[in-house]
Amino acid sequence: MGSSNPMITTLLLLFSLFVLVPNLCLANSRILALVKEKPLVLKYHKGTLLKGNVTVNLIWYGKFTPAQRSIIVDFIQSLSPKNKKIQPPPSAASWWRTTEAYKGGPSVITLGKQIFDEKYSVGKLLKDHELEILASKITQANSIAVVLTAADVAVEDFCMNRCGMHGSTHVKKIGSKFAYAWVGNSASQCPGQCAWPFQKPIVGPQTMPLGSPNGDIGVDGMVICLATVLAGTVTNPFDGGYFQGPANAPLEAVSACTGIFGSGAFPGFPGMVLLDKKTGASYNAPGVNGRKYLLPAMWDPKTSTCKTLV
Repeated sequence: MGSSNPMITTLLLLFSLFVLVPNLCLANSRILALVKEKPLVLKYHKGTLLKGNVTVNLIWYGKFTPAQRSIIVDFIQSLSPKNKKIQPPPSAASWWRTTEAYKGGPSVITLGKQIFDEKYSVGKLLKDHELEILASKITQANSIAVVLTAADVAVEDFCMNRCGMHGSTHVKKIGSKFAYAWVGNSASQCPGQCAWPFQKPIVGPQTMPLGSPNGDIGVDGMVICLATVLAGTVTNPFDGGYFQGPANAPLEAVSACTGIFGSGAFPGFPGMVLLDKKTGASYNAPGVNGRKYLLPAMWDPKTSTCKTLV
């Protein structure tokens, strides 16, 4: 089965660009605030995008609790809720609607099939080709197969230079390219890298971490990464969509907006977000079933800026 180079859209890439590098920027933040920045532009490379009805299929690899699974399932269902009246901005749905500004109209997300692989069918140390094998268990047109790995699963380059990724390969049975993604639970391996801002970073500005909205640092971190790779997949599924930089390591819809979650963000500070007075958790995107999530900024083609919910 041939595969293309995975398009790395990872939280760790965002973290390294936005948090690890800019100590000098912090020292000169007032000066930089006076400098008019050039508009950020993601070029459209005239390739296929995933538009219309897009099915997200899940492969749960390893052991997840029912509570953990429900956090992620509710997030996916929050992107295109059936009852839109209960999701006024800011919400996960209004965050996702930014993808409508990319050519081709809306991408309406529907939760599809779920596979539960609790016996680690290909082991606890996965290479890229094994992620592709797992994803290929659910293939259909205009869909994304997402492999979600549990906290005790090690994945090639996980915590070293990525927290998740998306890619594509050609599948004979559907006669076309097939989009897939992977996101790992970093709770026991590298929460300071892949679950920021819910955990203090291992280096860089040591600001106080935010409270995770669903009380699970690992899974709430997965939601941030899942949001990143889903937006990257629908707007650049096969290397010919919207991105900046090299095709094998692009800045995409969310990864171009490194570390920004609310207004006033700067290196090491995620920005002003909402606070749940009962739990003390931080969030910016209510979802279905009373859920609350913290979602990163997304590049808006209409304004050429990183759009935040609050």
